[in-house]
Amino acid sequence: MFGYDWPRFHAAVNDLPAALLFVTVLFDLGGWLTKRESLKAAALWTLWAGVIGGWIAVIAGLKAEDVIEHGGAIHELMETHETLALTTMGIFTAVLAWRLFRQSKLTRAEEAGLRVLSVAGLVTVIWTGVIGGKMVFEHAAGIPNVMMQAEMKDREAGHHHEAGEADEDEHEHADSSEDSSHTHAPGTPPHKH
Repeated sequence: MFGYDWPRFHAAVNDLPAALLFVTVLFDLGGWLTKRESLKAAALWTLWAGVIGGWIAVIAGLKAEDVIEHGGAIHELMETHETLALTTMGIFTAVLAWRLFRQSKLTRAEEAGLRVLSVAGLVTVIWTGVIGGKMVFEHAAGIPNVMMQAEMKDREAGHHHEAGEADEDEHEHADSSEDSSHTHAPGTPPHKH
């Protein structure tokens, strides 16, 4: 699948739908407050894209769950993440279906109800992301045991710079034209020796 396994594919496709559903709610609230039809149209288009992409991410997540190595703590988090993701997608799918079914015949009460439902969906999409982040960053979900063991050994061995690199780090790589065999990832603070 394009060089991706299910966990990597899930990681690749889950952020955009969440962002689209987030801005859907913002566009909808903005359209309601300003009475601008362009914002209401943007809300519908981002809702469409967010729902389609969201279901792709959910399916990929369900497939990933079956193949990643994990213990009890990750399993509990996965179950919560799955429940939240399905709830989120159920909410936004219902909002989209109702908007399409009723089209321009929505009453004010229906619009208000859909808006409240969308805000609830926004809360669940954020909560879903928090749990997903916790699985990855606190429990290393998706990292094979062999890779995790190798990384732990590498960290235990420590990290040493070559001669002269400490000066470069302190000057925050001011002269990038010098050849260096060691670089830091963007945003990584320089090491003090």
